[in-house]
Amino acid sequence: MVTYTTVMSYLPLWAILVSLATVPLILFSDKSPNVREFWSLLASVIKFGIVLSIGTLVWDGYTPEVTLFNIAPDIGFTLKVDAFGLYFALIASGLWILATIYSIGYMRGHGEKNQTRFFASFALSLSATIGIAFSGNLLTFIIFYEILTLATYPLVVHKGDEKAIRAGRKYLAYSLTAGVLLIVGAGWIYGLTGEINFVPGGIFSESLINSLPQASAWILFCLLLVGFGVKSAIMPFHSWLPNAMVAPTPVSALLHAVAVVKSGVFAVVRIVHFVLGTEMMQHFNLHILLGALAGATIIIASLIALRQDNLKRRLAYSTIGHLSYIVLGVALLSPEGLVGGILHISAHAFMKITLFFCAGAILVHVHKENVSDLNGIGRAMPWTMGAFTIGALGLAGIPPINGFVSKWFLVAGTVQAETYVGLSVYLLSGLLNAAYFFPIVHRAFFRASNQYDNYGEATPWMVAPICIASLLALLFGIFPNMGVGFYDLSVNIVNMVM
Repeated sequence: MVTYTTVMSYLPLWAILVSLATVPLILFSDKSPNVREFWSLLASVIKFGIVLSIGTLVWDGYTPEVTLFNIAPDIGFTLKVDAFGLYFALIASGLWILATIYSIGYMRGHGEKNQTRFFASFALSLSATIGIAFSGNLLTFIIFYEILTLATYPLVVHKGDEKAIRAGRKYLAYSLTAGVLLIVGAGWIYGLTGEINFVPGGIFSESLINSLPQASAWILFCLLLVGFGVKSAIMPFHSWLPNAMVAPTPVSALLHAVAVVKSGVFAVVRIVHFVLGTEMMQHFNLHILLGALAGATIIIASLIALRQDNLKRRLAYSTIGHLSYIVLGVALLSPEGLVGGILHISAHAFMKITLFFCAGAILVHVHKENVSDLNGIGRAMPWTMGAFTIGALGLAGIPPINGFVSKWFLVAGTVQAETYVGLSVYLLSGLLNAAYFFPIVHRAFFRASNQYDNYGEATPWMVAPICIASLLALLFGIFPNMGVGFYDLSVNIVNMVM
C-alpha cells in the first residue's frame, strides 16, 4: 500500500484554469475559426501536460493540495489530488485532446452553426470536469458538479430546434434537482459528522453508525442516490440521456466518455468509499439497494438497446448499461469488484468515445443515422468501421481489448463477494452487448450494397482521432499499465479505501 504525503501545490488550480482562461480567447476569435480552434487545441494539450506533471507527484507518493478560501467556517474551497482524482483527470484531459481534434472536423464538415459558442462551452465543461476530479471535499465537488451541468446545457441545446430545447430542459430539470438533493444530503452529513472532506474509507465512525436510526440512513442514502444517480444514468433517473442525443456527436462523446456521466460514476465511488464507507454501507444494507438498481439498469438498458435503429440512441442505452457495470462493481464492496469498476471507467471511456466518433463520421460523411442503413459501409469506410469493431468487441468483453480486463475483475468481484446474481447479470449483459453490436459490424462488412460506392473515408480530422482512440483501447487491453499506470492507480485506490 502506497503512503501519500500531502504537499501544498497550485498545480490543481492551474489545471482547472487553463481551459477556463481559453473561453474568452475563443469568444474573441469568433471571426477567425483557425485561431479559435488553435486556442482549443493549445488548452487541451497544456491541460494534459499539467495533469501529467501532477501525476509525477502522486506516483512519487505525494498528494498536492491547496485551499483557496473558506466557503463557510471550517469548510474550505479545497483542491486535492489523490490517486482517484488523478485517474479521472488523466482520462478527461487526455481524451479532450482527441475530442477537440475530432470536433474541428465534425463542426466544419457538418456545417454547424454557433461553433464559437460550442468550443467555449466545451472548454468550460472540461474546467468543471477537472474541478470535480480535484475536489478535496463534498461541497467543492458539488460546486463543480453544478457548474458542469450549466456548462454543458448550451451543448445539449446546440441545434436550437424544439427537440433540442426540450432535451435541454429535461437535462436541466433532472440535473439541477439532483444537485439540490445532493446539497441537502451533504448538509445532513456535515450535521451528523462535522466533516465533509473526502477520507479514504469514509467519515462515519463506528459509534455514529451504531447510533444512527436505520430510517435516517436510508433516507440520507436515497438523497445521495438521486444526487449521483442522474448523471450516472441509473434507472429510473436515466431518461434525460437518450434525449440528449439530439446534440452534435462531439457533445455525445463528451457526455458519454469524457465528462458528464463519468462524473456521475466518479461521484458514486467518492460517496460510497470516501464519505459513507463500506462499514456503513454494509451495516444498513445500502449496497443491496445500489446493486439491485445497477443490475436492473444493466439488463433493461441492454434490452432497450436491441430495439434501437438510430445508431446514437443504441449507443446511448449501451452507455446507460455500462455505467451501471461500474456502479454494480462499487456495490459489491469487494476489492476485485472495485478494481474492475475503476478500470471500467477508463475502458468504457476509450471504447465509447470511439463508437460515438464513428457515428459522427458516418453522419457527416454519408448522412446516415440508422443501423438499418449501414449495409456495406465498411467497404467504403474501413478505418472508421474497423475502429467501430474494436470498440464493439471491447464492450462485449472480447480480449485483448481493455473492456475484457475490466470485465474480468468485475466478474471476479462477484465471485469474491459471493454474489452470483451479479455474476449472472454481467454474463447475460455480455451476450446482450454482442447481440446489439455485432449486427452493426455484420451489416458494415458482410452485407453487400452499392449505395456507398462513391464514398471513401471521412476527413482526417475525424478519422485520426477515431483510429487513435480505438488503438488506445486495444493497447490498454494488452498493457493495462501503459504510460499512465491505470492498473496500479486502481489498485492503490482500492488499498486506500478497503
